[in-house]
Amino acid sequence: MTHTPHIASDKVSLEGEVSSNEAFGEDKRGHKPLERRCLASGESRDPANMVRFVLSPDGVVTPDVAGKLPGRGVWVTSNRKSLEKTIALKTFGRGFKTKVKIEGDLVSLTENLLARRVLGMITMARKAGVIAMGFDQVQSMAREAAIAFRIEASDGSKDGRSKIRTLSKAMNREQELKDPIVIGCFTAEEIGKALARDSIVHAAVKPSKLAKSMALEVKRLSGFKELIPLDWPDIKHERS
Repeated sequence: MTHTPHIASDKVSLEGEVSSNEAFGEDKRGHKPLERRCLASGESRDPANMVRFVLSPDGVVTPDVAGKLPGRGVWVTSNRKSLEKTIALKTFGRGFKTKVKIEGDLVSLTENLLARRVLGMITMARKAGVIAMGFDQVQSMAREAAIAFRIEASDGSKDGRSKIRTLSKAMNREQELKDPIVIGCFTAEEIGKALARDSIVHAAVKPSKLAKSMALEVKRLSGFKELIPLDWPDIKHERS
């Protein structure tokens, strides 16, 4: 089962549903958030927690994780089980009301695109100046202010994680905030590439408007990919 972490910083939560209103502010006109029907369950849900799919010109089902591709779209709740069910029951054809083709591993493709979205948000955090990079910078941030996201390389040492974890949890709890969300599903090389470095083992994102947007992307990814690797020896401490 995929573990879903949570955070209360700036009232952003990954526990349960994350609404587009929570992330980007209430609709000042008082309108109810637009909902979409999930092909797997038939239930209407906030599209912030879903993935849109469109058809390519030759009828191939294509993930539209940014929600910007042209054409008729259908929606699936953003988790592996829902997408696998949609594929197995051949619900895409009914949703698009035409014959469709699924080429390759659509589940893996969707997961990879969602992962790229999160890495892209990490790059944006660097450009916005709301991220600390490297053990010393992250440790300093954890001593001085709350942290929204702890980004830890999946191939990093548990010793460095432990020191940062202890500091960041203490600071957040001192401010009556939930513990930082841990993103541990990327390698040091992948994190480094997103941050214009050769490799980065530790990084941290401050609570900010960008962190709210990032929470949506991380929540969607968590339905497909374990954010905290199951082989981490300190996994219990990371989840507690």
